[in-house]
Amino acid sequence: MTQNIYDNDAFFSGYSRLPRSVEGLDSAPEWPTLRSMLPDLQGRSVVDLGCGFGWFCRWAREAGASHVLGLDVSENMLTRARETTPDPAPNPVIVYDRADLERLELPAGSFDLAYSSLALHYVENLRALIKSVHRALVPGGHLVISVEHPVYTAPDRPGWIKDGSGREIWPLDRYLDEGPRSTDWLAKGVLKQHRTVGTYLNLLLEQGFALSRVVEWGPTEAQIAQYPQWAVERHRPPFLLVSARR
Repeated sequence: MTQNIYDNDAFFSGYSRLPRSVEGLDSAPEWPTLRSMLPDLQGRSVVDLGCGFGWFCRWAREAGASHVLGLDVSENMLTRARETTPDPAPNPVIVYDRADLERLELPAGSFDLAYSSLALHYVENLRALIKSVHRALVPGGHLVISVEHPVYTAPDRPGWIKDGSGREIWPLDRYLDEGPRSTDWLAKGVLKQHRTVGTYLNLLLEQGFALSRVVEWGPTEAQIAQYPQWAVERHRPPFLLVSARR
C-alpha cells in the first residue's frame, strides 16, 4: 500500500498550513507551467491521481470538464476535499473516492486526461500504475504529471568527495541507486521513491505513451522579482513536469 503519511496527524497539520494547501493552485509556483501543459478540458472526463484537497478537481470543473474523479489514499485529504467542494446532487461533476495508487484499477477507455501533482514519487510500483493509466485513457488521451525532482529525492550526502579529475564536489546521495528514501519533512520517516529522470521518462515510453513536453521546473525572473525567496530554486530544479499522449 502507498505510504499514507497524510493521515499522520502531525504531518497533516503541517501540510495543511502550507501556502498551496491554504490558497490553492495559484500558490503553487509550478502551476502556471503545469497549466500550460494541459489540454482543453471542455466536455472532457478527468481523473486526478492523488487529488489531495481537490484544488485541481475544482479547477477542472471550472474549465469545463464534464466528469472529474479525484482519487486519494488519505481519508484526511478526501474529507477536506468533500467539505470544500459544493457540487449539487444528483449528478455531481466531481466524485471523490479512496484508492491506493499501488493497486489502481480503472475502466478501460474512460478518461480524456489523467493528472497527478506531486503524488507519484510516493508510489513504489509506478510501472503498474502507468500501465493502468494508459489503459484507462481514450486513444489520444493526455497524461500530465508533476513529481519532486530526482535531485531532491536523492538529497545531498554529507561531506565533500573528489570526482574522477580530483576536483572536490558536494554530491547528490547515490543518484543512480533507485528505491525508497526516508526524509524528515513535516514529520519523521516520510518515504519517497527515488527514481532518475530517465526512469520516469522511460516508464512512460515503455507503456506506449508519446512524450509531449518535459520541464525541469525553476522559477522565472518575474516570479523571483515577486517572490525573492524562490531564488534558491534556480540552483537546482525542485519539480519535474511531464506531459504525454496515449
